[in-house]
Amino acid sequence: MLSARRRWTVLAVCCLSMFLVGLDTTIVNVGLPAIGRGLDVDTRGLEWIVDAYTLVLASLLISSGALADRFGRRRVFQCGLAVFGAASLLCALAPSAGVLVAARALQGVGASMLSPVALAIVVNAMPDPKERAQAIGIWASVFGLSMAAGPVTGGALLAGLDWRALFWINAPVIAAALLLSAVFVPESRAQRARPLDLPGQVLLTMVLAVVVGVLIEGPRIGWTSPAALAGYAGAAVTAVGFVWAESRRPEPLMDLRLFARPAFSGAVVGALAVFVALNMTLLLNTLYLQHTREWTPLAAGVATLPLAVGATVCAPWSGRMVGRTGPRLPLLLAGGFITVGGLCMVRLTPHTSVLLLLAAYSLIGVGFGFANAPLTNTAVNGLPLARAGVAGAITSTARQLGSALGIALAGGLVAATSPTGLAHASRPGWILVAACGVLLFLVAHAARPKEAAMGPASSLTPPSHAPSRSPVGGDRPKGSRMP
Repeated sequence: MLSARRRWTVLAVCCLSMFLVGLDTTIVNVGLPAIGRGLDVDTRGLEWIVDAYTLVLASLLISSGALADRFGRRRVFQCGLAVFGAASLLCALAPSAGVLVAARALQGVGASMLSPVALAIVVNAMPDPKERAQAIGIWASVFGLSMAAGPVTGGALLAGLDWRALFWINAPVIAAALLLSAVFVPESRAQRARPLDLPGQVLLTMVLAVVVGVLIEGPRIGWTSPAALAGYAGAAVTAVGFVWAESRRPEPLMDLRLFARPAFSGAVVGALAVFVALNMTLLLNTLYLQHTREWTPLAAGVATLPLAVGATVCAPWSGRMVGRTGPRLPLLLAGGFITVGGLCMVRLTPHTSVLLLLAAYSLIGVGFGFANAPLTNTAVNGLPLARAGVAGAITSTARQLGSALGIALAGGLVAATSPTGLAHASRPGWILVAACGVLLFLVAHAARPKEAAMGPASSLTPPSHAPSRSPVGGDRPKGSRMP
């Protein structure tokens, strides 16, 4: 067993990588106007710069976890750091929008090896359930902080440097994480590695890419054009193919039987909705403040500080509430705050009070902070251990897909809008943010209170050839003996 100091050092190293993944999901938002000017890119191109990262990340999260189980978590984690670092350098040196989009996609490949793998490393390093719960609570707080802190960090960098600094900043963090992981993080792997599901992986990537692609390109090609209709048909056929393929595999990429549980389905939809709301807020805020009100990137980033503070303060509070009373109350609070925050912005004008803007951002940040812990708890509650990990990975995929959809939807609303008309054009987006909050009330209704028994998940029990494995017994450090 690792010493207490080393266990918490492992957590710190993994949280550092998690902070980087979340930060790069949102830090680019505040720099989009500068990137657009520097590379002569329109709003549609800027959407691809953001969504290339989140799409690839969402597509590969589950497969990266399976690779880590098979080849070793530290090895895959370090490989992810190296890929992420190399891609960040390519982003910083990109001479054109096309190269930047490709480099952002490569960043997504590296990030997919960090998020689920680092969490598995933390769980394996913390054999005590109470200590493990504290570690996961810190993990969730760091993730929320990183997502909300992206615009602030980006604005600070752009105050004295150009947009390329948004990617150069990753280099020292990556170097530190690589060194610390080599020294402190033990190698571990699953006792029985999950097989890779290549057909499922390809089909999932195709579904996500087509859906987001149609949303981004729709305003340009026309929603009823032959190309758009072909996109709708392609998305539907690919989705049916994915369901068909997954239902026939003994160990699929996604266990579709999980969706038969209303609580799990609700948690996935809730995770999707929360990240749609967050990313719509961040992009609409960036474009409105910098284009319509002509604020500097630093000022626009600082304006999101209430959002960052709300998310950071309420994330650990939400985790404690889930432990005491279950997920329902924090989900209701999350839904209420996000709904009210969105409604505050539905009458947005070029001259809306700054105090109202800050209040709306604060409310949405508080809602975001309350949402993550109960959604994860609702997704995995009552499942066998072997299925809980898959359920958590699916929820993480839904979060990243929500990020991509939020960017695509927000960009579609304001793609061809002048700075003076942007406030009015963004109003449907704020209505959608409020609707995402309302959706969380339905998710809260599906979530069971803590004292309610979840009932056996017999239909979800792993087949006899895939025994359940505990985080301690089944995932052991390389070279250790089983007791």
